[in-house]
Amino acid sequence: MTKPIDMGNVEFIEVDGLTIRFQRHRAGEGIPLVLTSPWPESLYAFHRVWPILGSEAPLIAVDLPGFGQSEGRPQLMSPRAMGAFIPKVLSALSLDRVHAIGPDVGTSALLFAANAHPNLFESLVVGSGATDAALAAGTLKDLINAPSTAPFDEIGGDVIALGAIDQLMKSKPDPDVLKDYQASSAGRRFVEAMAYVRAYPADLSILRAALPSIRTPVLSIWGAQDPLVPPENAEVLNRALPRTRSLLLDCGHFAWEDCADEYAAAILEWIRGGYKTI
Repeated sequence: MTKPIDMGNVEFIEVDGLTIRFQRHRAGEGIPLVLTSPWPESLYAFHRVWPILGSEAPLIAVDLPGFGQSEGRPQLMSPRAMGAFIPKVLSALSLDRVHAIGPDVGTSALLFAANAHPNLFESLVVGSGATDAALAAGTLKDLINAPSTAPFDEIGGDVIALGAIDQLMKSKPDPDVLKDYQASSAGRRFVEAMAYVRAYPADLSILRAALPSIRTPVLSIWGAQDPLVPPENAEVLNRALPRTRSLLLDCGHFAWEDCADEYAAAILEWIRGGYKTI
């Protein structure tokens, strides 16, 4: 079985003037799997599914700009802009066709990317990311609708991030992984990342209009008890995407952590040919 993510074995690559952190697992055959970091975690969010998926295909986990330990830029902190940046990351990594896995903030970015560059994506696995700002709930709704980000600056981004993980994640990460999550939101990084979800009201309405034209097969995986992104968000994709399947797992927001075995098994079934049947 593939070893877990080695925390001392990350790499960095420059993409469009930004230093982007990634980790690669070169074993396995077939089309590579690219996994994009959820928020407020990092590429280490996949530490539980990495050994399972790595037995099947080459893996590349990436911290998106402004998330994890990748450099950011204010102009990229929206789903549309991130969707335009992802193909640049794939090009820099010499990847011309991938299965892309992007839970949470990766959901909208990957859908935008697949709409503009369908030739790059064999399939998508998304979910746990808002598809309609009006369907966001809990703290996510508060972040989107807050009149100002100043109160969050006063609390400290790492405090907010670790608090959310402690409250919402049942399977607690290893201490070293937790330290990476903390560093990923330290200083102003959390507040700067908030711009991404605060762009949801504008960008997600544009995305919904584009969904019927996305021909890439899409699997969306959701936590049935997600207090931030309720599974009603899946229905937006189910109604509009031409080629899609959705799956509810018995967990909360962090499905890739709390339901790791089921999450990985669904992806394996999908990339082994399930995506070709829809």
